[in-house]
Amino acid sequence: MGDLTDSLPPSTAPQRSAPFREDCWSEDATSTLVDAWGRRYIELNRGNLRQKDWQEVADAVNARHGHVKKARRTDVQCKNRIDTIKKKYKIEKARVTTSNGALTSSWPFFSRLDALIGPTLSAKKPSSASPPLALPLPYWKTPSPAAPSASVGALPQKRPMPAVDDSYFRRNYSAVAAAAAAEAVDEDEDEEEEEEESRWSAERSGDVDGMRQLARAIERFGEIYEKVEAEKQKQMFELEKQRMQFAKDVEFQRMKMFMDTQVQLEKIKRAKRSGLNDIYS
Repeated sequence: MGDLTDSLPPSTAPQRSAPFREDCWSEDATSTLVDAWGRRYIELNRGNLRQKDWQEVADAVNARHGHVKKARRTDVQCKNRIDTIKKKYKIEKARVTTSNGALTSSWPFFSRLDALIGPTLSAKKPSSASPPLALPLPYWKTPSPAAPSASVGALPQKRPMPAVDDSYFRRNYSAVAAAAAAEAVDEDEDEEEEEEESRWSAERSGDVDGMRQLARAIERFGEIYEKVEAEKQKQMFELEKQRMQFAKDVEFQRMKMFMDTQVQLEKIKRAKRSGLNDIYS
């Protein structure tokens, strides 16, 4: 049994293909997205994009990279991707700033994002630097009290406290300050994004309400038009009925006048005949 078991080939687990995320962005698609968003962002004087603006950005991306159905992007996906790029830029910006020019960013979109939102972030920075989050407090050694008299027994001396090593905090002071400033900017950006989301939702709800009102107006117009057409048909029927009655009355009067004329002529003829007979007789 042992030899038979050893001779069997080892069982291999079925290989699973790597999951494909439909929202993954290639570098080319991201570059097109940044270009389209940047143009619209500059046209709006570095203001927040509205829902129709994001839809135009998505159309620009799909025009170049949306030939496959899975590669097509919606306005929501484009907005989420730009938010992710902004966060990445803030991290890179903080790293470059804290290095005092010693480091440069190798991220391919750093220069374009720095030209687009760099001035906005610089304008949002507070004028006075906020205090660091973890500054070491100075240690003040309390003076020792006067020596007691000889009659009092000697008290045990306290062990002096070790000096606080604040070199770590000094080395990371600039990084902590930059992180605090970046966090403040992130909070402002999050508030603006929330306001933009609320405006976006309001615009979408307003569009839906507008479409509903338009549909109701078209429906009311159809009902009014139907009533007008029915009334028009009714009036035409009444007019035709009156015309036929009028024609019938005219024909009756004409026949009556014709018959009266014939009767009068016949009376005249009879009167002439009777007069002639009287003369001859």
